[in-house]
Amino acid sequence: MQSQSSILSTPADDSSSAQALFSDYEMPMDAFDEAFTEDRQPRPHWEHLLNSIRGLSNVGMVDRQARAQRILREDGATYNLTSDPLTPSVWSLDLIPNVIQSDEWQHIEEGLAQRSSLFDLILKDFYGPRELIKNGILPAEILFSHPGFLRQCDNIITPGPHQLLLHGVDMVRNSSGQFQIIGDRTQAPSGAGYALENRTVVSRVIPSIFRDSQVHRLSAFFHSLKGMLAKLASDWTDSPRIVMLTPGAFSNTYFEQAYMANYLGLPLVQGSDLTVRNGAVWMKSLSGLERVDVILRRVDDAYCDQAELRTDSMLGVPGLLEVVRAGNVAIANPLGSGVLETPALLKFLPEISRFLTGSELAIPSVSTWWCGDADDFDYVTKNISDLIIKSAIRHPNQPSIYGHTLNEKQQLNTLAMIKKQPHLYTAQSYIPGSVAPVWQDGGLQARSSILRAFTVSDQGHFAVMPGGLSRVSNGEKDTIVSNLSSSKSKDTWILASEPEKQTEQLSDKVILQNEVLQTNLPSRVVENLFWMGRYAERAELSTRLLRTLFKQMNGIDPLPAESRRLMLEMVSIQTGCLPGFTDADDALIDTPDSELVSIITDGNRPGSIKANLQAMINCGEQVKEMLSADTRIIINELRDHIHELDRAYTNGLPAAPEESLDSLVTSLLALSGLNHESMLRGLDWTFQEIGRRTERALQTATLLRSSLAKPLPAPQQQQVLESVLLSVEALISFRRRYRNRARVEYGLELLMLDGTNPRSLIYQINQLRKHLKKLPRNNLPTSGLSPENHLIIKSLNDIQLADLDALVQVDSSTQTRLPLEQLMTQLLEQLEQFTVFISDKYFDHTAGPHSLVENSWGSQ
Repeated sequence: MQSQSSILSTPADDSSSAQALFSDYEMPMDAFDEAFTEDRQPRPHWEHLLNSIRGLSNVGMVDRQARAQRILREDGATYNLTSDPLTPSVWSLDLIPNVIQSDEWQHIEEGLAQRSSLFDLILKDFYGPRELIKNGILPAEILFSHPGFLRQCDNIITPGPHQLLLHGVDMVRNSSGQFQIIGDRTQAPSGAGYALENRTVVSRVIPSIFRDSQVHRLSAFFHSLKGMLAKLASDWTDSPRIVMLTPGAFSNTYFEQAYMANYLGLPLVQGSDLTVRNGAVWMKSLSGLERVDVILRRVDDAYCDQAELRTDSMLGVPGLLEVVRAGNVAIANPLGSGVLETPALLKFLPEISRFLTGSELAIPSVSTWWCGDADDFDYVTKNISDLIIKSAIRHPNQPSIYGHTLNEKQQLNTLAMIKKQPHLYTAQSYIPGSVAPVWQDGGLQARSSILRAFTVSDQGHFAVMPGGLSRVSNGEKDTIVSNLSSSKSKDTWILASEPEKQTEQLSDKVILQNEVLQTNLPSRVVENLFWMGRYAERAELSTRLLRTLFKQMNGIDPLPAESRRLMLEMVSIQTGCLPGFTDADDALIDTPDSELVSIITDGNRPGSIKANLQAMINCGEQVKEMLSADTRIIINELRDHIHELDRAYTNGLPAAPEESLDSLVTSLLALSGLNHESMLRGLDWTFQEIGRRTERALQTATLLRSSLAKPLPAPQQQQVLESVLLSVEALISFRRRYRNRARVEYGLELLMLDGTNPRSLIYQINQLRKHLKKLPRNNLPTSGLSPENHLIIKSLNDIQLADLDALVQVDSSTQTRLPLEQLMTQLLEQLEQFTVFISDKYFDHTAGPHSLVENSWGSQ
């Protein structure tokens, strides 16, 4: 396909110019084109968008596409996050939306609402009278052989008119332009949050085009979703506590879960954050157990309850089904709804619709054959090259098999596999899907597309999202739109025929309740924030110390042997990368490059700069929903700096290694400043600050012990002292205060006892004492001090009562400043014990459930 850049930059207003504009656009041979008619004219509802894009020029589009991806990265929009927090897969968005006219969408909307109503009736029948089986409408094998049919959920009723509360529907257009449905998502439908993120980004990047196009807004759908969740518990409470249950940070769609939780104002919890007590579900929060009334789940059915379902699950809540059965918690979607996702259901859907509703489907499903039927299997055998083979049981390790991509031997092997257990396989007609224009390589190119639409139960009917998640294939020759990680997404615009009315907001009572809930965080969240603060401080001081070491080693004057050895030992002790230089021979001290490179860039070495930054970023990923947009930007900058550091140290130490660390220090300082100046002083900030202050105190005490406990000759002692002061940004203040009198006791006064120095020990301890007063369960009247308060006050007294002159005295037997070493060791032990008390009191360490019986789950 030829480049479009020269054409797109040429203004044109009439139809002939528009035709010339897209003359190089490859029209599909056997597929419907979303944007163009067969005579290569833009469809009427696409004209405004295409003409506006033409006016932006190639340079303008490239700039806006890059800006869109930058916003997605800054928002933390990822899919299929790898185990390495430094290399997340950023969500891919094509800037040109998929456009559907209002009249056509009205028909689609009616068909989707009808389909959701039908699937709701099917779900009620499966876990109720099972009339479809009794009357021979549906073969019993399709239901009873499916592991998604949970017998434990029989006759469980979700409050409200519907059992199916959320529904995702995958659709493609056939060659005539008619939509056909190829699949349904009913367990925990994903994609609605990505659709909202796409809309947010596109409306920011091309605001005038979006505004002038009169696009239906998505907010009403999410208001309906939150209203539905609130009504689920209306039988027993007027102010329900609603949570979103996530599999965790390494779920493929964790960004979407965090994004929707923030948008809806819901706490994002993992299975370990919840527990079952006294016939109810409770959230483990800082204030104790808080009852949960409604769970919006993103965990698959079988993993939700270790007691009755998968015993090997680490994602669920043991005993959850028993609470659901008792009617004390509502789950959306209800457990057991995953059985509706079987493709085998599509073959029987027209007859099911006639049986349950007496009506035909407004939007047909793709032609489907179930291999458990002998005639269907015979058809599949003869026509496999034209079909898609799908497992009747959705599983990520069993992708669809496209018959037209197989050679003869592969087709025979596939048929042999089906023949062993035919009831576990279905086949569908292969529909390439319509093509939609994407912006790539400087012009418009045609790509196969698919649309996922969404419905939600809303006061007796189903509300349909006015849009959805469109996806397009990556390659020019690809006619298969695969999973989300290997395809591009698009915003979906439903054009309004008239200006939209403002939707009514949720009640103030519900919103107020959510604001209250935000102040009571799950223990897991504050634990990650606590450790995020600790790792940030640990990385910062270690990086500062290394930067100071490089400056001294590369200075004008040579570094004396005693100072060189001591400072290298300080680096090993400070980072914890032991033994390192602490037991090094002269050869390693003289040529320390390889060890220093390892301390900086070895991510698998605990205590290294990279390992600490990885741990900090990983903690941030675990609580992504708590981070501000600016915080995410800084974390992305840190990712970039780490990659730059890896490149800089590929061949050993670079020429100016201290400069390679500057950007890391700057970003870490920016993160610290942002937390201090922009975060609300809630419990999330408090725990992050406790982590920071504790770690800074630990790092400072360690630094003073490792650097000043060993006496050196006066010139070397001054050099080491000044290096310590430089690494904590106190050298200028020290010189201004004490002139050139570089005595150890003066340094101790500044770094231990000066309450105006934000990096002194006494400053950290005082801050910890203030923060402890804000914590729940710490301001209650007791018979005495809590253990953590006792340790902080003792540490404060130890510092205040310290005699500086005595601390710097050299013990004749050990030839060390033994009093200083003993004091710092005592403070370190007390601070470490303090962190243990905080952890035991506020963080959850409940062991996973131990099952009495091991269930074996699988597709067979």
